[in-house]
Amino acid sequence: MSPSELLKMIPDPYEIVRRSLNAYFTTFHDHTASGINNIPKTGPIIFASNHSSFYDPPVIGIKSPRPIHYLARDTLFKGFFGECLHAIETIPIARGTADVTSIKAIFKALKKGGAAAIFPEGTRSLDGHLKEPQAGTGMIAIKSKATVVPTRIFGAFEAFGRNEKLPILGKRIHIVYGVPLSTEAIDPGKEHPDRYLEASKKIMHAINQIQPSDIPIV
Repeated sequence: MSPSELLKMIPDPYEIVRRSLNAYFTTFHDHTASGINNIPKTGPIIFASNHSSFYDPPVIGIKSPRPIHYLARDTLFKGFFGECLHAIETIPIARGTADVTSIKAIFKALKKGGAAAIFPEGTRSLDGHLKEPQAGTGMIAIKSKATVVPTRIFGAFEAFGRNEKLPILGKRIHIVYGVPLSTEAIDPGKEHPDRYLEASKKIMHAINQIQPSDIPIV
């Protein structure tokens, strides 16, 4: 039996991947989370997070009670690893382009009441500090009317930053899921000349306000 055929026999590949990654991060990085109760139990949501590490996508999802649709470079969708990405419904995206197909896939997932993880900064930070956001997250949030959960990851840059070839084990990683933002809270209105960018800036401001001690650890 080929690896791809074996994948098709797994009833819930996302949950298996989530549990496996949770075991890895909990064991090797003392990964903790707070604010889990801030994650809406139903309806479309966008986890809008800071981005400074290779670790960020799995760290967002492994403590979340809801499965998440991720975005990944289309070049990663090769061989068995690519089949695994498809199995957990990862959305391929062409870096540096306005990938209409990928954006439509995100809207489709949100329209079904699903969850998506998006990085307003676009690319990983070089120094671990927050960068200016791009307009895309604001556009998707406003048009989809999804609830935005501002999310901030602490320690992932130190564990596996952009310039590291291998992770540094033992570094503590903590994620905080902030208070949800409604569309009305971030949308400056159709008349605003930079409507979507302004919405992204409001989301980024909410991320920036999150501190590790804001919410008790669970």
